[in-house]
Amino acid sequence: MYQDDKLHEECGIFGIYAPGREVARRTFFALYALQHRGQEAAGIVTCDGHMAHVHKGMGLVAQVFNEDNLRYLQGHMAIGHNRYSTTGSSKLRNTQPYVIETIDGPLAIGHNGNLINAPQLRRELLERGVGLQTSTDSELILHLLAGAGGPDWMTRIRILMARIEGAYSLVILTRDAVYGVRDPWGLRPLVLGKLEGGHVLASESCAFSTIGATMLREIQPGEIVRIDGSGYEIIQGAPPQRFAFCTFEQIYFARPDSILNGKLVHQVRQKLGRQLAREAPADADIVIPVPDSGTPHAIGYAQKSGIPYSEGLIKSRYIGRTFIEPTDQLRKVGVAMKFNPLPDNLDGKRVVMVDDSIVRGNTSGPLVQLLRNAGAREVHVRVACPPIKFPCFMGVDMASQSELIAANKSLDEICEHIGADSLAFLSISGLMRALKANDGYCNACFTGDYPFNTPIPLLELQEKEKFPQVWGN
Repeated sequence: MYQDDKLHEECGIFGIYAPGREVARRTFFALYALQHRGQEAAGIVTCDGHMAHVHKGMGLVAQVFNEDNLRYLQGHMAIGHNRYSTTGSSKLRNTQPYVIETIDGPLAIGHNGNLINAPQLRRELLERGVGLQTSTDSELILHLLAGAGGPDWMTRIRILMARIEGAYSLVILTRDAVYGVRDPWGLRPLVLGKLEGGHVLASESCAFSTIGATMLREIQPGEIVRIDGSGYEIIQGAPPQRFAFCTFEQIYFARPDSILNGKLVHQVRQKLGRQLAREAPADADIVIPVPDSGTPHAIGYAQKSGIPYSEGLIKSRYIGRTFIEPTDQLRKVGVAMKFNPLPDNLDGKRVVMVDDSIVRGNTSGPLVQLLRNAGAREVHVRVACPPIKFPCFMGVDMASQSELIAANKSLDEICEHIGADSLAFLSISGLMRALKANDGYCNACFTGDYPFNTPIPLLELQEKEKFPQVWGN
């Protein structure tokens, strides 16, 4: 199948402490709501205060779990994980949550993000004689926490946070409580919710309404939250650094009905579209999105430009990751397997096609051609984020710099490459204006300005691009 021209989030995480409730079932439905954050594997660990029970597997949440294995997951607390793996690491052994037995009972962890000092930590653990079974930095976090020392888990988590550097939101399960941890830069999201009889943690608030929970607050950078029978407790586990929340959570990753940084994502994306219309107007008859992720951006563009909003492309909701390889002939049709045009809406029209991003540029060209084949007279492409020129080392799966089209071609060259009549990207200043923020976001994939004070050694960056299977969660 054609290579998906999208960025991919690494995973979704969830935690629950709710005595008397079916925690495994609620975790299942929460992971179902977070399925957009990872589609390759899923897992749940529960605990009854003595023993941990685990089930995980490859595939979508609904493929991994059924009534029989959910019935086995007994207890009053649980954590869950959806995984999207980087190249080469889509294996059952890398599926989370990870769980081990310690002197203080079971310890399990689910991780969203990426550690930039993972190679050094891996080497240290191996030199200490710690046996590692996976190629993930998430397992490193598990063993570092287990060996951290300290009188209680809250202290050990603080010790852990002083050792690890990078992007991480964590859910941690012990025999007594569930913990949530957010890195000092706030790169990855984590929210706390209230459920009748307990509390919950999740990557996004969209998981809460699915299980009858309500959002209480977003966990702030460097904070640790403990949920147990007494309620919840929040402490500052590490000093907060320059806030660097991933911009792509607002642009693309998060579900539109989630709340991030106090804002409904759908409304934020409409603002991005309106700002794009201000910066890059087009003389056209209709505005159409690249569904589904481009839809709110296109609505905003149409609102500001006054050009009627319409649908020009229908996306098959059931085309996703598959273990069935297409034939060469099917591979050639590529995008047509996923999108169908609406000729009656397009015939003779000058079209503005709005997308959330262009990564490699291998989807935009075929989409433009689909529109032309369906009768579009002109196709003007508008992109609701700045050009992506630099790779991410904080847990987002994207192409290496050599594959990023904006890093290697000028605007005119990209426009020619995709066959559009015109092309424009949202500016960085326009992006921040729409977000109503002067700072507080990581825009490294646009600017190359990474949020960490300590420079990432060039060799490690090169190794990540050459051997991505040893990085990421």
